[in-house]
Amino acid sequence: MESVVRLQRQLVDYTASLFQEGYLDEQFIQLRQLQDESNPQFAVEVVSLFFEEAERLLDELAKGLSQENTDFKRLDAQVHQLKGSSSSIGAQRVGRICIAFRNYCEMQNVEGCLNSLQQVRQEYSSVKSKLETLFKMERQLSAAGGSVSSP
Repeated sequence: MESVVRLQRQLVDYTASLFQEGYLDEQFIQLRQLQDESNPQFAVEVVSLFFEEAERLLDELAKGLSQENTDFKRLDAQVHQLKGSSSSIGAQRVGRICIAFRNYCEMQNVEGCLNSLQQVRQEYSSVKSKLETLFKMERQLSAAGGSVSSP
């Protein structure tokens, strides 16, 4: 029982740090509130779809920026899609960089777009790692007999 209490405390502290450090926002809480007994893995499934979509979009953005004639309208549409996807799970730091990225698309600034792509990749990688850690902690708590409550 002591290990369950310790795991629950670690999970609460870790989750709080994700919000304090700006990785997640209230949208993530709303996503968690959609989970219930009939679909206890809802948030994990939605976040996994986000990971797949984000990786596809990041690859497409890199390809688009490597073209001799950059299609800024298409890039902007892809960045807009990534921003929407990140916002839907509460990944606010990724979303913020997408806003700057879209501004560079509008200015047709390849260098700015390339820098933004690098920043988006870094933030995406960070949030992915942090969410994977969060879900792993939740699985450990459940395996130890504890219950995972929504943030």
